[in-house]
Amino acid sequence: MALARPWDRPPLLNVPILGEQYTSREFFEREWLNMWTKVWLLMGRSSELDEAGSYQVEEIGPESFIMIKQNDGSIRAFYNVCQHRGSRLIFNHEGSANQIVCPYHGWKWARDGSLEYVQDPEDFSEGNPCDDLTLAEVNCEVFAGFIWINMDPECMSLKDYLGPVWEEFEAYESHDWIRGLSSTVDVKCNWKVPQDNSCESYHLPAVHPQGLKWIEHSYKFCHFDWCKEGHNRMAIPMVTPSHSLSGEELEVDEQLAEMLEPWNLNPDDFKGREFETREEVQSVKRKLGATRGYQFEDLFDDQLTDAYHYNIFPNVTISFAGAEYIGLQRMRPHRRDPERHSYDNFMYLSHGAAARIGMTKPEERRFFEYGTELMNRQIADQDLAISTGQQLGLSSRGYRGVRLAGQESRVQRFHDVLEEYLEGYRP
Repeated sequence: MALARPWDRPPLLNVPILGEQYTSREFFEREWLNMWTKVWLLMGRSSELDEAGSYQVEEIGPESFIMIKQNDGSIRAFYNVCQHRGSRLIFNHEGSANQIVCPYHGWKWARDGSLEYVQDPEDFSEGNPCDDLTLAEVNCEVFAGFIWINMDPECMSLKDYLGPVWEEFEAYESHDWIRGLSSTVDVKCNWKVPQDNSCESYHLPAVHPQGLKWIEHSYKFCHFDWCKEGHNRMAIPMVTPSHSLSGEELEVDEQLAEMLEPWNLNPDDFKGREFETREEVQSVKRKLGATRGYQFEDLFDDQLTDAYHYNIFPNVTISFAGAEYIGLQRMRPHRRDPERHSYDNFMYLSHGAAARIGMTKPEERRFFEYGTELMNRQIADQDLAISTGQQLGLSSRGYRGVRLAGQESRVQRFHDVLEEYLEGYRP
C-alpha cells in the first residue's frame, strides 16, 4: 500500500544494537541525562481534567510530575516536589484540589505553583517564603487531547518536535475520545524491548497468530517510513485476512465478523470472497459514518479500516485502528533499574464507538505487576510475554547483536535517533 503523504525517510545510520544497551546501568544513565530530559513526553490526558484543580500525576525515571488545570482552563505542569525540604507532594495518580498541600510541614501551594501558606513565616531569616518561592515548572503543551511535558527549558515547540505527526493526528479529531481499557504494569525488562517490538510487524505470525484472520501482516502489503524529527510510522491493512492464509484457513472468523456487523454487513456474504471485506467496510463507513457520530471527513479511505501505527520518539506508540479506536502503549523507565519499566496500555474510543457500547466515562486504570494479572487485551499480553523472555536473552554473553530484516528498519531508525541524542547531535 502507498500513503498519500509519504515522509522524508532520512538514511539509516545503522548504529550497533547490542545486548548491553538493555542491561547496562551506565547506558541507562546516559539515556536519562542526554535524552529523557531533552524530549517531549506524552504524560496525561487533558480531556480527563474536567474542572479547575483537577490533576493527574505521572512518573518517569526518577521524576514525578503534577499536571493541573488552571482557573482559566489551561494546564500547567510542575515537578512533584516541595521546595521546602524536598518531600513529594502528591502520591495518588489523579484527583482534584483547591491547593496542593505538602504532607510533611503543611505548606500550601496554589494551582499556579505559587506558595500561599507556610507555618510560622516570621521564623525564616530570608523572609517569608511565600514572597519568592514557587513550584518548579516544566514546559507543558496540550495536543490531540494529551498533555505533553519537556524538562528542557530551551526546548523547541511541540509542533516542531512532532513534525508531520501533528497534521496527521489533527485529522482524526481525537482530542476528546474516551479512555477504555487502561492498565499500568510493572515489567521486568528494559523499556526499549517493547518499544522495539512496536516498531515492526515481523513478529505477528509467531506471537499473534490469531490476528492473521483480520490483519495483513506481510511487509509486501504494509508501508513503513520515518521522518527527520525522529518518529516513525507503519500502516497495516486491517479488516482483511492475511494473504499468507489459504484453503480452510481462509475464513471470516469471529473477530473479523465483529468488524463487519456494526456496519450492517453480513459475514456470511463474504464466504469465498474474504479479501473483499476491507474495501466494503471502507465504502459503508464513508456512507454511514456521519450519521453515527464519526468524524471521517478529513481521512483517506485506508484510514477507515487500517491501523496507522505511530512511534513517537522515544517511548509512545499510538495506533489509530479504523478511525474508531486509539491503542496507546507507553514505556516508562524505572527510576534506577535498567531491566525494569512501567508499561502503560490504554485504549481510547471515538464518540461513535463509545456510543455503540454505551460508554460515557473513562474506565478505571489498573496497576499491577506483570504475571499477577492480565491486561485483558490479548495482543498486549502476548507482547509482554515475549518481551520478558527477550530480556533474559539480551543478558546472555552468547548474544552477539541484532540482524534485522528490511521490514525491521524502523527498529534500526529508533536506535539511530537514540544514539544521536546520546552523542549530543539532537535536539
